[in-house]
Amino acid sequence: TSMLLLAVGLAALGAARTPQSRVLGPARAPTTARVPGAAPVAARVRMAKTVDFDDASREKLMQGIDAVANAVKVTLGPKGRNVVLERSYGAPEIVNDGVTIARSIELADPQQNVGVKLLVEVASKTDAKAGDGTTTSTVLAQACVKEGLKSVAAGASPVSLQRGIAKAARVLVKEINALAKPIQGNDDLRSIAAISTNSPEMGRIIATAFERVGALGSTTVEDGQVLADEIDFTEGMEIDRGYVSPYFVKNQETQSAQFNKPRVLITDRKLTNMNEMVSLLEAIVKLKQPLVIFADDVSGEALSSLVLNKMRGVLDVVAVKAPGFGDRRRAYMEDIAILTGATFVTEQLGVTMETVTPEMLGTAERVVVGKESTTIISTGEHSDKVAERIKLIQKQKLEADNKFDEEKCDERVAKLGGAIARIKVGAATETELKDKKLRYEDALNSVKCALEAGVVAGGGATLAWLAGQKDRILETIEFADEDEKRGAEIVFRAITAPIKQIALNAGVDGSVVLENVKDADYGFGYNAATDVYEDLIEAGVLDPAKVTCWAVENSASIAGSILTTNVLICEVPEDNKEASMGGMGMDGMGGMY
Repeated sequence: TSMLLLAVGLAALGAARTPQSRVLGPARAPTTARVPGAAPVAARVRMAKTVDFDDASREKLMQGIDAVANAVKVTLGPKGRNVVLERSYGAPEIVNDGVTIARSIELADPQQNVGVKLLVEVASKTDAKAGDGTTTSTVLAQACVKEGLKSVAAGASPVSLQRGIAKAARVLVKEINALAKPIQGNDDLRSIAAISTNSPEMGRIIATAFERVGALGSTTVEDGQVLADEIDFTEGMEIDRGYVSPYFVKNQETQSAQFNKPRVLITDRKLTNMNEMVSLLEAIVKLKQPLVIFADDVSGEALSSLVLNKMRGVLDVVAVKAPGFGDRRRAYMEDIAILTGATFVTEQLGVTMETVTPEMLGTAERVVVGKESTTIISTGEHSDKVAERIKLIQKQKLEADNKFDEEKCDERVAKLGGAIARIKVGAATETELKDKKLRYEDALNSVKCALEAGVVAGGGATLAWLAGQKDRILETIEFADEDEKRGAEIVFRAITAPIKQIALNAGVDGSVVLENVKDADYGFGYNAATDVYEDLIEAGVLDPAKVTCWAVENSASIAGSILTTNVLICEVPEDNKEASMGGMGMDGMGGMY
């Protein structure tokens, strides 16, 4: 009996070990363990990779870069062409925006597609930092990589070339900033906007908007309802909240309530009890001044009492719900308090409604309350505190970690410091509308950059002039070896690409144009719009210095990285969906019945 039990035990142990040895054994393919009664588990699919080395890897990257750059650079300059983008839904788009075109390109070859993505990164980075100049960045990056690959093929050290490219880019940025001059007036703004949009009329609209709203104002682009472009202005601070009850309306035709020189109460409390407000309201009645209340909410007994006193003519009052949500609501309320000079009534600071006095209320020149919006025109008496608040918000913008928070900071600055302009774009078709909106957005970003860091001669003339100053500039740079100097020379050859491409798009030989302008005085260049050689600064052909700097920096950065690449690893694409699911069978539907 004991021998029989031993044999059975050994057989059971062998059966238990057999599946494990099959899974882990090196000689057999992986299988999926199945437990009776359990749901099927999908088999793991391993994707094969391709590995390219040395010149083969860089050649594939260069092919992808050329595909993007050749599609994008036809849009450069005043006589640049458009590009049609097919969409999986809706009508095709006809655009002139470099980064939009680059992001739309995806090649069938995965190795080439890596080069596409690298160049898209250059355009996207410039777009994020400067908002314009994406086509120039793309052209510069292509020229840098092409010149650099020639040096690598000739035996130069890629690492030394990368260091030389980085040194030259830093010096060029300093030279560009030294050449920059501040905006002189509305004519310069109009010139920059007109060049960016390639339309004098669109340039005039943008210049008008910036002239009205000022440096701290905000300009937005919206869809219009008519064929022509329009522009609307909103003075003062506008919030997207109106009166809490229609009984507060004073003008039945416009369904609004307007108050001149009112007192302003700002609190984050929900006002429901009238007793806690009685002493304050009695004081306001004695002062014979209107009252505007901004609160988290006004309801119940408090709302009915305010409406009753308003209708009987005892108190000229309106209640408005606080704008925003969550933490942003508190920030908006603090902005209004600083603009009007009011004390923010919040229990977090130990201030309750019973302790509020008329001295703690703010003042405004005029407040207009509508059904869904309220506009506050300040008295201007608290400009110093408003300026400090704007600096704080601008600091918060620099610390923001997403685009949405940055836009909200810009919006708050505009509401505190100036006005808001809304450009309503009109067009006959949806395709034209999208193209015009992209042009307006690029031009707005160009004008903002010009206001921040000044302008330089446009049309590629500034970079062409710096290329002519190569010997002088190279003498100021210390190189560790000869290959680093070659890297710097690559940058100086590459920065002539924009002016040559602008001339080529205008039907002129780019090399001839370059020879005519590179040894001339700074500012002299080729005006492709009029086919004339002239002083571009006097002619109003200007580029924002910040845009040019970011184009040089970003293109040099990606070029150095590509030159030091020696291996390219990509997944092998599957021919079809069935192939990508091969080997899974019905067990691949794990858990579905």
